Amino acid sequence: MIRLLIVDDEEDLCEILRFNFEAEGYGVDTAPSAERAMELIGEGRHYDLMLLDVMMSGLSGYDMASRLRAGGDNTPVVFLTARDAHDDQMRGFEVGADDYITKPFSFDTVLARVRAVLRRSVPAIASGAAGLTKREHLILQLLQQHPGRYFSREEILAAVWPDDSYVNERTVDVHIARLRKKMGSDGNRIVNKTGFGYGLV
Repeated sequence: MIRLLIVDDEEDLCEILRFNFEAEGYGVDTAPSAERAMELIGEGRHYDLMLLDVMMSGLSGYDMASRLRAGGDNTPVVFLTARDAHDDQMRGFEVGADDYITKPFSFDTVLARVRAVLRRSVPAIASGAAGLTKREHLILQLLQQHPGRYFSREEILAAVWPDDSYVNERTVDVHIARLRKKMGSDGNRIVNKTGFGYGLV
């Protein structure tokens, strides 16, 4: 599951975004301040993308993004802010933003741009991995979005065949074997760790 961190001191906005993103299948944490967000990250929580307000009491979104980048954290950052001046947007990108969305906005716009940033942030792999079936593509996408994490066969079945009760764990092995073959030399990046499952390294 892709996990998002939403950082904004407008509680209602956080809850609206949380509700809509969770309805789309994302995992969501919210924080009312950049300081609280940094605490969550410091506790070891992993996020695939962060949505940050700019103007908050205490640490600003700009400052938080700068600290993350200075510390080597390259998690994608999207600013959601009422500051729409050109200079504000340029500053956002200078401190490491991947996108900058001004308020007011529609959720559909935010969702589309979050998806676009996530697609760009997933490492490109296997130029030879053409001609994938839908299931093979879904497996590869799942592994790409969580590099270094291992998924059990049951987890892969639930993610890729959520409504099909007739497939079994052997189906996962067959699709992984075909996927590795189509990926050519990159196929050995999909590894099977005994007791954990499949992952991308």
